Amino acid sequence: MSSSVQRLIVAEAQRVAPLEACGLLFGELDRVEVANVAKNVAEDPRCRFEIDPAAFFAALRAERAGGPRIAGWWHSHPSGDARPSATDAAMAAPDGRLWLIVAGEAVAAWRAVAGGSVHGRFDALALRVV
Repeated sequence: MSSSVQRLIVAEAQRVAPLEACGLLFGELDRVEVANVAKNVAEDPRCRFEIDPAAFFAALRAERAGGPRIAGWWHSHPSGDARPSATDAAMAAPDGRLWLIVAGEAVAAWRAVAGGSVHGRFDALALRVV
């Protein structure tokens, strides 16, 4: 992941705290090239996130038209750590997509898979910032 992606998601997480920030990741399943910020439309954004469907569907349409590939999602845990929660696991499809979680200055990378080592849904990934 580029350092600009890291700066963007950490800054946005700090800006909206104590609410959870969120957005989309673009690139490949092993490389994040770009991230965006999306509105968190969850019923209770203090402890959950839901990416604005309009932003998600616009990105999906762009991807299908040859635009950047959606590699995954990012969100923040304003009062927790950068590990997936049980709520995250319940929301995650085992589709191999990336999940970046921000907690303070920490950013951790996870892959959503069936039978993962964390909550049966996530495996930790090494995160390299360039």
